Amino acid sequence: MNSLAPTRTVADWLRSSCGRIAAAFVAVFFIGGCGIFGDDKDKELEPVELLEFEASLDVKRLWSGKVGDGTELLRVGLSPAGDGNRIYAASYDGNVIAFDPENGRRIWRVETEVTLSAGPGVGNGLVVVAGYDGDVIALRAEDGSEVWRKNIAAESLSRPVIHEEGVIVYTIDGALRILSSLDGTEKWVLEQSLPALTQRGASTPVVVGLLVISGFDNGRLVATKLTDGVTQWEAIMTPPSGRSDLDRLADVDGSIAAVGQDVYASGYNGRIQALATESGETLWAREISSHVGVTADWNNIYAVGDEGEVIALLRRNGTDVWRQEGLLRREPSPPVAFNTAVVVGDFEGYVHFFSNFDGRPVARVRVGKGMISGAPVVMGDKLFVQSESGTISAYIVNTPARRDTAPEIAEAPAAADEQG
Repeated sequence: MNSLAPTRTVADWLRSSCGRIAAAFVAVFFIGGCGIFGDDKDKELEPVELLEFEASLDVKRLWSGKVGDGTELLRVGLSPAGDGNRIYAASYDGNVIAFDPENGRRIWRVETEVTLSAGPGVGNGLVVVAGYDGDVIALRAEDGSEVWRKNIAAESLSRPVIHEEGVIVYTIDGALRILSSLDGTEKWVLEQSLPALTQRGASTPVVVGLLVISGFDNGRLVATKLTDGVTQWEAIMTPPSGRSDLDRLADVDGSIAAVGQDVYASGYNGRIQALATESGETLWAREISSHVGVTADWNNIYAVGDEGEVIALLRRNGTDVWRQEGLLRREPSPPVAFNTAVVVGDFEGYVHFFSNFDGRPVARVRVGKGMISGAPVVMGDKLFVQSESGTISAYIVNTPARRDTAPEIAEAPAAADEQG
């Protein structure tokens, strides 16, 4: 295992003067200070204004509920998760709630009494959340009762992943751990050295077969055996370059997608790649930098560029399908395919629906005023979105009612009377 190197996030680096900022604005803040929108010459760096359009997709809010207090733009890893029967959500102030996805009825609610930073992860009858101070808490999905609690002494910003082999947790100190589902005992840990400066964020690992694939802040994508923690392969998503720590930012913080035996990932200051899961061999690559990551359906890969451009690429070869610039500098969330649309949240709480065929806007709704930093979640025919103000909302797409009445048929002429 590689030893851990001391690390600072971009937010730590600038906290004394500017507070938390979006990664795309780092260089501008560094040069000009916090007031980037105060000068006319920087008007082109403001978030674009939303344009009016005629909605062609009938999106309706099914229900909305409060999970807990907001996070004040901290970009924590809290977003809904479902198991097919219920939808689960967690709040920064420690609440974990199970909802009925049909009507938003609260089934159970637990106060963990810790500051939560990631989750929930759901699977094998468990709901798992992670805390700012390193607490990992496993609850029973049935009733919310606590199964175990373990402190791993490191913050997690990625959703815990639950597998038959255990609970997979990635922390911002560059460690990938697997904990026993029974009692939280650590089964193995993989550590990667980190650069001196990193972005605040972390990608959620994905499991393909018996491999767990994780992105690290050193720009590497690593495939590890679930059974023993042995590394099978590593791929460099973003080769560090440049002289300064800022120039050499190379994080793999965004979402990772897997379809069949292929995995798709992106790196900041790097590229989007498709790789073979078994070997790590690159199938195709595009020079597109993204700290948000990628998602996929059977046909396309969806990504967000560093300036906020929403991009659709063909899954088989990475060719452009469409690009949408309507959310430039609006800090779009990871995109997700839903119905016939691609759904993206933004920093003002708007949820945007773009046609998955050509990228044109087809609908827009607003969850609230809080930022939507996590990817919207699809379960069945419903879309669930959680904002950083602590609100969760469920949406459906209304489809025109099918006409079931049979066409009218002309009445046949009456038969002539029989002659006697």
